[in-house]
Amino acid sequence: MMAGDGLLVRVRPRLGRMSRRQVLGLCDAALRHGNGHIDLTNRAGLQIRGVKERDHGELVQALAALGLVNPDASREAAAPVILTPDWRPDDASDVIARALLDRMDGLPPLPPKVGIAIDAGPAPALAHSPADFRIERSEHGELILRAEGRDKGMATSVEKAVDNLIALAHWFVRSGGVKAGRMARHTALLPHPASHIPAASRSPSAVIEFCPGRFHGVPFGRIGADALRRLMDRAHHVRLTPWRGIILEGDDGPSDDPASPLLSADACPGAPACPQASVGTRDLAARLAPFASDLHVSGCAKGCARPGPAATVLIGHNGCFDLAFNARAGSPPARSGLDPQQLFTLFGAS
Repeated sequence: MMAGDGLLVRVRPRLGRMSRRQVLGLCDAALRHGNGHIDLTNRAGLQIRGVKERDHGELVQALAALGLVNPDASREAAAPVILTPDWRPDDASDVIARALLDRMDGLPPLPPKVGIAIDAGPAPALAHSPADFRIERSEHGELILRAEGRDKGMATSVEKAVDNLIALAHWFVRSGGVKAGRMARHTALLPHPASHIPAASRSPSAVIEFCPGRFHGVPFGRIGADALRRLMDRAHHVRLTPWRGIILEGDDGPSDDPASPLLSADACPGAPACPQASVGTRDLAARLAPFASDLHVSGCAKGCARPGPAATVLIGHNGCFDLAFNARAGSPPARSGLDPQQLFTLFGAS
């Protein structure tokens, strides 16, 4: 996809896990063919930024040689599969995810944004990560298949989960789901009885405790290739998470807090990286995040970093900031024309 700094090239490693060799190779490729910036996505994937169109083919070849993209374009374009980051070899999440990845050809053509969450740990961990089909646990610990937007799911098993999911995906297409675009917007009655209520979500903090390594938070979801390479000094594998952080397997250092306000704050690249922005954003957001709840800082009224509402919204306008509460970027402001120092004073961050 084309962005202001060049092409974004998506990378979705199998099972959300990369070896040290793959990580170092990806970092080299990001520096050689892009601008060295790597984004973490809310679907536990990566995006290499700043790729020139003439370098795209060579970059994809390098990633394919590392086993990070599928040379078959149709398979690479299949619905993304998010796996709970605390999976263990041969546990339910691992077995189901591997079986599904081997049978992706059985899925019908799905809309571009549709995704699948394999979340079969003790309780759902990915409830706030975007997905349309979810394999998770009920409040009683039973394995269920749940359609996004429904509060009940159908009973399944490790052996039958992929068959049931493929059948539900075909029903989604037959019943007009492609027109709706996403499962949550699809109003057709489900073909199976909804018999179980899913368990309450675990917080990312509870999940991180069971992950095999150190959680390293990445504010605003962006990390430089050189910084990522340095993190591999003590790690032998990396697991991606949808929470703006990575799990460094083999690194036994203290984990960052995934509930840190700095990891939940949203901020676009801002000026000078984006020509639409009239203000810098991320340094300001990093300073204000501990003091302003649910913060979104946008360089302009487009609100690219968070299309939805936030409790505290700062929008760049003619070199200053407009301030709104419980709003989206572009909503009428409560106050206008604020400079950074005024904001620091207003939120007690000075």
